[in-house]
Amino acid sequence: MSAIFPVVVRRVLIGWHAKTTSLAPPSIYEFAGGGQAFLALATAFHERCLADLDLNHVFSHHAGPDHVENLAAYWAEVLGGPPSYSRLHGGQSAMLEIHAREGGESLEPNFVACFIQALDDAQLPDDPDFRASMRAYIEWTTKDGPE
Repeated sequence: MSAIFPVVVRRVLIGWHAKTTSLAPPSIYEFAGGGQAFLALATAFHERCLADLDLNHVFSHHAGPDHVENLAAYWAEVLGGPPSYSRLHGGQSAMLEIHAREGGESLEPNFVACFIQALDDAQLPDDPDFRASMRAYIEWTTKDGPE
């Protein structure tokens, strides 16, 4: 057996390994489980909001028939998934335009609580780093403005 054989095998295996393993960590979208996971999250969140005394009015009177699917597509996109929401609705600025008309008092604590509970309802991963990232995202995105 030639002395060069182990070197060639190592290079081939290292090259194969680099091509078959992702060097970057998965996006939050991928880690959560993809589109179906975000649809389950949006469905659970919507149900929790309907059950919340303060959020019920907004979610029962101002949410269209495609709200759950649109919400799932939006969250999926901003957390690393495909740009489905932007293709269909125009992206972040369009979403802000829709919700800017709602006005009223801040419902942030209830909104965040429903989101956190919906993570369990939708059976998303209970990994502590994932949960901390999801909490940080929803808290950041629902802030009333700069502090």
